[in-house]
Amino acid sequence: MKDKTHIYVVAIVAVIVAGGWNPLSRDAGLLRGQASPTSTTFQVDPFWPKPLPNDWVTGNVGGTCVDKNDHVFIVSRTADPTNLTAQEKEIGRAAPPVIEFDPQGNMVNSWGDPKVVPSGIHDCHVDFEGNIWIGGNTDAIAQKYSRDGKLLLQIGTKKKFDSADGTDKGAALNASQTLLNKPASFAVDPANGDVYIADGYGNRRVVVFDRNGNYLRQFGRQATQAESEAGVGGVFLGLVHCVVVSEDGLLYVADRDGKRVQVFDKSGNFKKNILIKRRRADLAGNGSPWWLLLSRDKGQKYLYVADGLDEVIWTLDRESGRTLSGFGRLGHMAGEFTFLHTIAMNTKGDLFIGETLGGRRVQKFTAVGN
Repeated sequence: MKDKTHIYVVAIVAVIVAGGWNPLSRDAGLLRGQASPTSTTFQVDPFWPKPLPNDWVTGNVGGTCVDKNDHVFIVSRTADPTNLTAQEKEIGRAAPPVIEFDPQGNMVNSWGDPKVVPSGIHDCHVDFEGNIWIGGNTDAIAQKYSRDGKLLLQIGTKKKFDSADGTDKGAALNASQTLLNKPASFAVDPANGDVYIADGYGNRRVVVFDRNGNYLRQFGRQATQAESEAGVGGVFLGLVHCVVVSEDGLLYVADRDGKRVQVFDKSGNFKKNILIKRRRADLAGNGSPWWLLLSRDKGQKYLYVADGLDEVIWTLDRESGRTLSGFGRLGHMAGEFTFLHTIAMNTKGDLFIGETLGGRRVQKFTAVGN
């Protein structure tokens, strides 16, 4: 009985420790916990979600999003035959591309035609009307679905890219008003329904369409190394990986390879750069923003950044760009990350974090106070 009790205690301690580290401590080289008294702390919930039915296996989780009822949606790349291993195909079954969980982590719905959804499915954005936007980083379309999987709108043509020869191998044109080139992320403006697309795996732009899919405007181009290092705004060194719209009308764009967050107004006028710290002082350069999320409080005080280079979720003061706290590390245990990719938040402030290559899962981190 003592041995069993010891095992339970060790397990409980491991769960409590995972997901709570402080990157700003002067006394430690590693992250130890959300130390800032003004920022939210998080604790991993290793029992969320519940096991999937029917021997389903998820692929790379390309997106996570939450609706107004705190139902969590994930999109995984099971539509791509090469995304599952030979063993997974033999003894498991490919999960549907879109899975919906209730707040307790029970699977309550699933949908998605593998022949219709974007290849390399990427991002999952719930707009102000409750519709779900998804795209694909190996495809050329943005799709809007009802929450139960009815296709409502498509921007672009499947597998027809905004490139010199129309293929994903052609030189990116960064110019089409009807075609995309491996879109990564979506943000819908609740003021008018305009959709901002980070058209960023092939192109290097943020392109804006109205609620009916008509082209409005765009900004962004390929940066030179010198421009990126100098912090020139409106140019992107590599992947334009995420875009979010704040309630006060600013756009936050993840310049993943440029290792900075660029801030614009809705017209594309550059405002400032935000740089990300590394998780340890001995690591050179800046962190790499892969995904961005704004807090749900009035004024959206915090900007959460998924740093895919250091496998850390950072909490930043949105106004100043100052790093307040962070949690996470590279690993495969509960509360650790492998290819940290996307983040979403429910109305309680809990985080839902998706991992792609190597991780291929979603984890919940419960907000536990200030």
